[in-house]
Amino acid sequence: MGDPGREDARPPGPAPHRDAGLQPERTRLAWRRSSLSATVVAVLAGRQLVRSGAPGPVEVLGTALLGLMWLMFVVIAHRRMRALAAARPAGLPPRAALLLGGGTVALAVFGAAILLPGH
Repeated sequence: MGDPGREDARPPGPAPHRDAGLQPERTRLAWRRSSLSATVVAVLAGRQLVRSGAPGPVEVLGTALLGLMWLMFVVIAHRRMRALAAARPAGLPPRAALLLGGGTVALAVFGAAILLPGH
């Protein structure tokens, strides 16, 4: 139990009104920057596919998967930005966090792969 004389002790009852300041706006901007980064990787991958001449099935499949990951990222980011407009936004669902984390790693691996010599 907390000490009643401590500064961090909260009185029982409803939570006070949240004064978020600029934190939601900074978070929305971070989601926008992340979406922009994912878009740049997707565009560069598409450019690499076009410039490679006659792409093989692996390149086409990889680029299609990259496009799906990009779309998933943009949809989740857009939903998250809309959710941040609430006074007390809900946390990011664990499934969405897992999808975003996996998609980010996959984008990084694919981005590194297209930069390797011979591609």
